[in-house]
Amino acid sequence: MSRHKVEITGVNTANIKVLSNEEMIELFKKMKEGDPFARDDLIKGNLKLVLSILKKFTGKVDNLDDLFQVGCLGLVKAIDNFDISYDVRLSTYACPMIEGEIKRYLRDNNTLRISRSIKDLAYKTLKIKEELSENGKEPSNKEIAKILNVTEYDITMALDSLREPVSMYEPIYNDGGDTIYLYDQIAAKEDEYGLDNKLALDKAMRNLKEREINILKDRFIIGKTQMEIAEELGISQAQISRIEKNAINNIKKNIK
Repeated sequence: MSRHKVEITGVNTANIKVLSNEEMIELFKKMKEGDPFARDDLIKGNLKLVLSILKKFTGKVDNLDDLFQVGCLGLVKAIDNFDISYDVRLSTYACPMIEGEIKRYLRDNNTLRISRSIKDLAYKTLKIKEELSENGKEPSNKEIAKILNVTEYDITMALDSLREPVSMYEPIYNDGGDTIYLYDQIAAKEDEYGLDNKLALDKAMRNLKEREINILKDRFIIGKTQMEIAEELGISQAQISRIEKNAINNIKKNIK
C-alpha cells in the first residue's frame, strides 16, 4: 500500500477506474446528446483527480471524508461546465476547480460567478500552458500574454478566476512591522480617497525611480512574487524586497 494513498470511508480508492482522454471525449459527446449515464461515468472515471487534490490536505484536517464529498462537487461542476471544443484536457480544467471548491468550503466562502470572456481567456491560457509545458518548463504569464495578444494582467486575472476567493483580511504585505491587509486597500466610500489623496499619491509616485515603479506594478498590480521579479531582473530576492520596502516607505513619507 502506498504511503501517499488517501483513505476515504466506504470508497475503495485502489479500484477506481481511470478514463482515457479518448473515452472522456466520447462520454462528453454522449452527455451532450442526452445520454443519462454518460455524466455518471465521467464522474466515476475522474474521482482520481479528487484524490490527487486531497493529498495536499492530508494532515491539515482530521477527516478527509467531507473534503472528498466537496471535491466531488467541484468535479461535477467542472464536468457540467467543461467544453471539449477548447481542446483542453478535463484534468487541466478540473483540478483548480476541485481545489478551489475545497478551499471555499474550508474558508466558508461563496462561489463567484465568472464572466464568459474571462472564462474563455482562462481556457486559452490553460491550453497554452499544457502545450508548452511538454518540454518540462512551464511558460510564464508574460509569454502567454504575448501569444494571446493580451496584457499580463489579463492572464493573471483569468487564472485567478479559477482559484478560491481571498479573504478581505488576507495579509498582502509585511515589512516586519505593520501588516497591510487587502481590506486596507479597499475604500469604504468614494470620499475616503478624494482628490487631495489622489494628487498626493500621484506626486509621490513621480518621485520614485522607474525601477521602483516597475517593481511595485509587478508586485501589486500584476501579482508577481518577489522571486519571479528577481529572476526577470537578474538580481536577488533580497534586493527586490529592499527596493520594494524603500519605495513604499518613500510613498508614505511623501503622502503625509
